[in-house]
Amino acid sequence: MRTRRLSALAAAGSVALVLAACSSTPSDASSDEASAAPSAAELPITIEHAFGTTTIDEVPERVATVNWANHEVPLALGVVPVGMAAANFGDDDGNGLLPWVEEKLEELGGEEPVLFDETDGIDFEAVADTAPDVILAAYSGLTQEDYDTLSEIAPVVAYPEQPWATSWRDMILVNAAGMGLAAEGEELVIELEGEIADTVAAHPGLEGVSTMFLTHVDTTDLSTVNFYTANDTRAAFFADLGLSTPDAVEEASASGEFSGSISAEQVDVFDDVELIVTYGDQALVDTLKADPLLSQMPAVESDSIVFLDGSGPLGTAANPTPLSISWVLEDYVAMLADAAGASAE
Repeated sequence: MRTRRLSALAAAGSVALVLAACSSTPSDASSDEASAAPSAAELPITIEHAFGTTTIDEVPERVATVNWANHEVPLALGVVPVGMAAANFGDDDGNGLLPWVEEKLEELGGEEPVLFDETDGIDFEAVADTAPDVILAAYSGLTQEDYDTLSEIAPVVAYPEQPWATSWRDMILVNAAGMGLAAEGEELVIELEGEIADTVAAHPGLEGVSTMFLTHVDTTDLSTVNFYTANDTRAAFFADLGLSTPDAVEEASASGEFSGSISAEQVDVFDDVELIVTYGDQALVDTLKADPLLSQMPAVESDSIVFLDGSGPLGTAANPTPLSISWVLEDYVAMLADAAGASAE
C-alpha cells in the first residue's frame, strides 16, 4: 500500500465540513475495502461553501455535476453521474470526454451520462432533466444566480471560497462529502498523494527546482512577461512535485490573483527561474533566446523549458484533477525532470 501522508487529513479540515451528527474517523482500509456508503451515524452532513451551507440528509442515488472536472470525483469513487459537463477543450476526438474520463467510464460501465453543453454557460434545463439528488460544483465558477437556480433543482455543493480556486484535494473532499462519502474522499486523496510521492521520488533532481508557468506567450510582443501565480491550480501543482516557487511569482501570488505580469525590462527579477512550463513549441524557444532581455532568464539560456499542447490532453492535464493526475503523472514528471536536467548541465 502506498505511503500515506498526514497532509490529507489536515486538508480535510480546510474545506470546512461541519458534521451535524457524530462522524466516525476515516477508515485505515484501502479505497477498495472501504464501504460504498457511510453509516447512518455519519449523516446528515452540512457542507459550508461560498454561498452558505448545503445539508446532505441521505446518500444521493443520482449525482449530477456542472463545470470543469467535478464529475471525476464520483467516477474515481466508482459512481457514474447521471449528467456532467462535456469537455469543451482538450478533447482529442470530439466526443465530449477527456481520455482519462472515457477510460474510467468504460471501466465502470453502466448507463452513459448525459453531457451538458456549457459552451454558453450552464444548461439548467438539461441538468433538471436528469433529476439529480445532488449537484456537485466544488471546482467551478458558479455565480450567486447560478447557485440559486441550481438549488431549485437539487442541493448544490459549491466551491469553498473563491471561483476556480479549489485545489484538487479540496475538490475531492468537498464533492465526496456531498455524495455522503467523506471518508472515501479522504482515502482517495491519500492514495493520490502516495502516487505523486512515489513518482517524484524516482526523479530526485527535481527537488527544489525553481519553476514558473508562463501563460500563452505572444511571440510578436515580448515586452511583458505573463505568468500564472501559485493561486492557479497549474502552478500550485508544482509544490506537489517538489518544485519551488520563484521569488517574483511568490510575491505576485500575495495579491490573490491567478496571474501576474512583469515588464520584460525587469527580467532580472526572474534570475532564479531554473525551469519554465508553458504552452508552445520550439519556435517559442527560438524567439525567447533571440530576445535581448528574456534570453537572460536562466531557464531560457539553458533551454530548460517544458512545452505543453494547450488544446490537447497533456496540456489540459497540467491542471490537476482527480483522474488526470494518474493519467499524466509519469509523463509530466519525466518531461519536467528532463528539462531540469538541462538546467544542471
